[in-house]
Amino acid sequence: MAEKKYKIGYTTGVFDMFHIGHLNILRRAKEQCEYLIVGVTTDALCEARKKHAPVIAELERMAIVEAIKYVDRVVPQTDMDKLRAVKDYGADVVFVGSDWQGTTAWEQYETEFAAVGCDVVYLDHTEGISSTYLREKLKKS
Repeated sequence: MAEKKYKIGYTTGVFDMFHIGHLNILRRAKEQCEYLIVGVTTDALCEARKKHAPVIAELERMAIVEAIKYVDRVVPQTDMDKLRAVKDYGADVVFVGSDWQGTTAWEQYETEFAAVGCDVVYLDHTEGISSTYLREKLKKS
């Protein structure tokens, strides 16, 4: 097996109504790092940021993500301080969806992470699926 480019990877998400897009992100991230830490957004943070509660409760979402073979460790994401998380977990790479590439926030993160030796890798979004799409579909049925 080829040596992976990164030692410790970190990614985050709500992971509500776990779907193939979530699985794809975790698989692609693990393909590039030896150890993958996944921050699962807490119910409180989700409500504060998205103005709605997740469909699936926090502890259940964490259990689902923890059961995925690509994930080495699950931690609660209680705030948006990604630089602190990078430092706390010793991550040398952060994985995020390509839909964030070029945004002001992520350009700032790239600068902050680079200063502590951490890269950002943008992973392609899986077309046609998202928790928002599933939530809308459920409302209609």
